[in-house]
Amino acid sequence: MANKVEVKELLDAGVHFGHLTRRWNPNMAPYIYMERNGIHIINLYKSAAKMQEAGEALSKIAASGRKILFVATKKQAKEIVAEQAQKANMPYITERWPGGMLTNFVTIRKAVKKMASIDRMKKDGTFNTLSKKERLQVDRLRAKLEKNLGSISEMSRLPGALFVVDITREHIAIKEAQKLNIPIFAMVDTNSDPREVEYVIPSNDDASKSINKVVSYAADAIVEGLSERKASKDTKKAEKEEKEEKTTKEPKAKVAKTEDVEVPSKDAEDKKAMKEAQQDVKLEDKQETLDKAKSSNEEE
Repeated sequence: MANKVEVKELLDAGVHFGHLTRRWNPNMAPYIYMERNGIHIINLYKSAAKMQEAGEALSKIAASGRKILFVATKKQAKEIVAEQAQKANMPYITERWPGGMLTNFVTIRKAVKKMASIDRMKKDGTFNTLSKKERLQVDRLRAKLEKNLGSISEMSRLPGALFVVDITREHIAIKEAQKLNIPIFAMVDTNSDPREVEYVIPSNDDASKSINKVVSYAADAIVEGLSERKASKDTKKAEKEEKEEKTTKEPKAKVAKTEDVEVPSKDAEDKKAMKEAQQDVKLEDKQETLDKAKSSNEEE
């Protein structure tokens, strides 16, 4: 369960400031509270409700084991998003969005593998056998790949969701996610179209305080989901161990019972003695038994 959002905290962070009224998107009308000095003011009660809704959904996605990709290439959001994504142990894009990042994921993975192969070259000493010029070229390529793809190097499959700051700026990422039906969580300002996003968080996406408030809340919700996943894994493991312990104990109990039952001897001499004893005993059939009983009755 995501933490409750306090409206006062959102007010202090400046989440309510929208864009100039002439730059607004009419589809944002349901989330606008009023206009003041030519600027639209966002309804913070709706922002708080939407934040909580998004937080619960993010927590569930994280608990399912899927990754959430954070996207923010604007200057004031870069450091905040990188820090919060690292805290939640999630991938992030804070440099230029690489075209085809989602729709052409196979090619992106190849670039990540190239980066890993350069690292291996440096470890096994192959890198030192190259000429000075080649080493310089490889280093430049590695730095470029690290800058653009370093944060997604551990993302082996498509993310379970996208968290975007400013959907107008990150329109390519939005289009790619829509093509692949990946749910989008986003900070949506008054100049953006909320219809492009599944989980809208109406908020000021330009001020660093506002971005920090919303993104840190999302990161906390993800961390909560991950801790839930870990706890459920631990309980399942404990149950499994308990079950295995019971199954190993059961056969031992059975063996103890069978020890009390007399088992026929396997010794050769014992077998011979048993055979002789059986030969001495003459078994009577049914008729003989009846005749004997009849004769004994007549004598009486």
